[in-house]
Amino acid sequence: MRARRQEVISSNIANADTPNYKAADFDFSKALQGALSKGGANAADGLQKTRAGHIGGSGIGRSSLEIATQYRNANKPALDNNTVDMDVERANFADNTLKYEAASRALSGTIKTMQTAINGN
Repeated sequence: MRARRQEVISSNIANADTPNYKAADFDFSKALQGALSKGGANAADGLQKTRAGHIGGSGIGRSSLEIATQYRNANKPALDNNTVDMDVERANFADNTLKYEAASRALSGTIKTMQTAINGN
């Protein structure tokens, strides 16, 4: 979900000079609640079954993340109706990057702990 938010923020920054572009943002808490209500963030919806024995998914996937992506209300749209505020985008980008790094490090630490428990090293 953090990676998806980074994509949305990057898209806003890339389109800062595009006339009539509407800035979007990703509602992380809404996406997380949706993922938890669908059976956990580690499952994926929309999985294709190519064999009868495959397990279907029922969690958060790309379609669920699209629902959490919404247009942001602009405080001061530009003359060309572009609603991207570069100060807001930079702050959101930095905040999301820090949270992404923290989550990645926590996950990496958990995986290393499990590997140590399995291997006994």
